[in-house]
Amino acid sequence: MSELRGVGIGSGIAHGPVVRMTEALPAPAQTPSAAGAEAERARVREAISHVAQELTARGEAAGGSAQEVLEAQAMIAEDPTLLDEVDERIDAGSTAEWAVHDAFAGFKATLEAVGGYLGERAADLDDIAQRVLARLQGLDAPGVPDPGHPFVLVARDLAPADTALLNLDQVLALVTSDGGPTSHTAILAREKGIVAIVGAVEAAGLATGTTVIVDAAAGLVTVDPTSDEQDRAAQRAADRASAEAAPLTPGALADGTAIPLLANLGKPADAADAVARGAEGVGLFRTEFLFLSSSQAPTVAQQRESYRELLAAFPGQKVVVRMLDAGADKPLAFLNDAHEENPALGLRGLRALRASEDILREQLTALAEADAATEADLWVMAPMVATVEETAYFTSLAREYGLKTAGVMVEVPSSALLADRVLAHADFASIGTNDLTQYTMAADRLLGSVSAFQDAWHPAVLRLVREVGAAGARLGKPVGICGEAAADPLLAVVLVGLGATSLSMAPAALADVRHALSERTLDEARHLAEQALAADDAAGARTAAAEAAAALPPHQKETTS
Repeated sequence: MSELRGVGIGSGIAHGPVVRMTEALPAPAQTPSAAGAEAERARVREAISHVAQELTARGEAAGGSAQEVLEAQAMIAEDPTLLDEVDERIDAGSTAEWAVHDAFAGFKATLEAVGGYLGERAADLDDIAQRVLARLQGLDAPGVPDPGHPFVLVARDLAPADTALLNLDQVLALVTSDGGPTSHTAILAREKGIVAIVGAVEAAGLATGTTVIVDAAAGLVTVDPTSDEQDRAAQRAADRASAEAAPLTPGALADGTAIPLLANLGKPADAADAVARGAEGVGLFRTEFLFLSSSQAPTVAQQRESYRELLAAFPGQKVVVRMLDAGADKPLAFLNDAHEENPALGLRGLRALRASEDILREQLTALAEADAATEADLWVMAPMVATVEETAYFTSLAREYGLKTAGVMVEVPSSALLADRVLAHADFASIGTNDLTQYTMAADRLLGSVSAFQDAWHPAVLRLVREVGAAGARLGKPVGICGEAAADPLLAVVLVGLGATSLSMAPAALADVRHALSERTLDEARHLAEQALAADDAAGARTAAAEAAAALPPHQKETTS
C-alpha cells in the first residue's frame, strides 16, 4: 500500500479500480500541403465550426457553470486572431493539421506568459486543438473512457467538455496530476459533487486496474488498500449518502446554536439548486458574470433584472451580493486595461471600482432598484478591502443609495488585523478564505507549483479568522465565511469555533456541513479550533482537529422551540 497526496475537492470518499484517460492524439508531422491553401482553409473552418457547435451543445446539455465554461471554449475556438494565425501557416504551405497544431500551441504559450486567469485558460487550448485535429483526421476526439463498469478516472487534467458530461453512475471519483483548487476540473467537480483530488503529481504513475481509495477530505489517494480500508471507505460513503438524504433543516450545532448555511452563487439561474439543497439564503453572489462576457459594462436595466431574478428566489432570506471583483485573474478592459507586473497586488476589487466610480454607482443603483421590487433581505459588500478608510468609503456610498446593510470582504491580512476598526464602520464582515490564504501565504492561488501552500487550515490563516471573529463578537457584528474553506465539514466546525456566525459554500457541500455541525456543540467547536491553532502547519492543524473530534462523544442535535 502507498499514498499519494493532492488537493481534495469537497469531503467525499470513494474507492474502485483506476481507468486512465485516453491518450492525446500525437502531434502531426510538418509536411507541405498537397491540396493547396484554399482547400486547407476550408477544412479548418469546417472543423472549427463543428467543434464550436459541439462544445455549445454540450454546454446546453450540462447547464450551470459547465455551460459558461464550454461556451467560452467555443468562443476561443472561433477567435479571429487564432484563425488568422492558422491561415498564416496555411498560406506558408502547411497542412491544416500542422497549422492548427502550431498556431494553437503558440497561442497557448502567449496565455501562459500572461498568467493569472488567462494562464489557467491556456490548458483549454489543448482540448480545443485536439478536437479540431480529430475532426480533420476523421477520428473520435480523445475523451473519457467507457470501460462498462464503475471506475476512478485518472488523468493529467480534464477538459471542461469532458468534466461537464461525466457519467456519474460510472465515474466514482477523479484524480488528476495537474491543476489546482481553482482549475476547471476542481470547479466543475465541486459543483457536481464529484469526489475529486487534483494536483496529485504522483498520480501519473497509477496504472489502469489498480484499486485506490480517493479521500477528498484528507486529500489522499490510497493505492492497493486492504479490504478493511475499503470497507471503512464504503461505510464513510454510505454515511455521507445518508446525511445528504436527511430532511433539510436549518444549520445548527448540537446545542441548538444557529449557524445559517448559505450558498455561493455565480448567476441567478443557480438559485433553484441552492434552494432545493436547503440553502438558507445566499452568502456570496458573484456579479462578475454580468461583466466578464462584455466589452463594456452592462446597463443599469440589465443589472437590475438579473439582481431582481436572484432576490425573488429568496423571499425573506438574506442575500449577500458582492460588488464587481475585477482585476488580477479577472481582467476587464473597460475597468482597468493597464499592464501590471503583479495584478494580484494591483488595481483590483474595490480599488478598481473607485478608479471607475461610475460603474460602482450604477451597480448600487441597480441593486437598490431590485431590492425595492423584491422581498429578500439584501446585503451588499465590497471586495478586496484593505483599509479602514476604504470601509468607510464603501459603506457611506451604499447608504447613500438606501442600501441598509453594507459590509466588506476580509481577504487581505490588513483588514483582518484591523477588524475591530473595520467593523466599527461596516455592518458585517465576510471572510474570503481563498484570497486570505493566498495573501497570507504569499502563494498564487492559480499556480499549481505552490498549491500546497493554498490551504486555509494553516494556523496563520486561522489566527486571522479568529481576529475577525473576536472583533465581530465584541461589536455584535456578524462574521461570515464565504471561501471554499466553509465547504470542508471539519474546517467548517473549526471556523465556527473561531467566531464565524454563518457559512456559505457551493450548494453541493451543504449536506455534509449541515451534518458535521449537528454533531458538535459550540464549546466543542471552540476546543477543535484551539487544537488547530496550536499546530505549526496546515497538515498538523487538520490532524489535530480530526484527532480531537474523534475523541469527543457523539451528540444528537437538540431541538429548539
